[in-house]
Amino acid sequence: MTVLLRTRVTSIGPEVADLAEGGVVILFADGSPPELAEVSVLHKTELGPSDGAPQKGASITLGPVSAVITAVGSSAWSKVLEMGHVVISFNGAAEAERPGEICASQVDAQALVAALKTDAIITIAA
Repeated sequence: MTVLLRTRVTSIGPEVADLAEGGVVILFADGSPPELAEVSVLHKTELGPSDGAPQKGASITLGPVSAVITAVGSSAWSKVLEMGHVVISFNGAAEAERPGEICASQVDAQALVAALKTDAIITIAA
């Protein structure tokens, strides 16, 4: 397995749990503007991101929660490379609705909310 991105959660915005209950997690690298931090999981990269974007079938783990990537928007990985930003939708969609979105298989919403903690590790691997 090749790790494309491994990052550590540094803080959780006050509105993150509400979004996660709907299956959406927004990542932003440390130092994002305060208005974005409110809805974002801030993180610090430990490995990667790789030059190549993940493909359908790659794995994504957020702490103990694991899913399979089902779609990658056209600009999603370039945003990860540029500013550590991506919207992850755990909706199982075969096509990303937005260019900056990565879609993954559905997960238990309560487990996802519980996994969103400071120091949790998020990994995308192929």
